Amino acid sequence: MNKVLMYCTAVCPFCVMAERLLLQRGVTTIEKVRVDLDTTQRQAMMQRTGRRTVPQIYIGETHVGGYDDLSALDRAGGLLPLLTDG
Repeated sequence: MNKVLMYCTAVCPFCVMAERLLLQRGVTTIEKVRVDLDTTQRQAMMQRTGRRTVPQIYIGETHVGGYDDLSALDRAGGLLPLLTDG
C-alpha cells in the first residue's frame, strides 16, 4: 500500500471525513502533518500544494487534494488503485 500523508488541523471536519474514508478503504497508517501547530508546516504545505486549505492529501507522490477531491476519486473508482499501486 502506498504511503498516505495528510496535512491537517485539530478542528477540521473535512480532515476527519478524509481519515474515515481512507480507513474504510484499508489504509492502516496516515502520516499527519498538523499545520495548526507549526506555521512553517503550513507554509511548506502551501508551497508544495499551491493550496491554503486542509486537508491536503498525498498518496505516494500523487497530490490528491482535499476531501472533496478524495471523495470524487473514490466515487470514480480511482482511489483503491492509487492506494495499492507501487
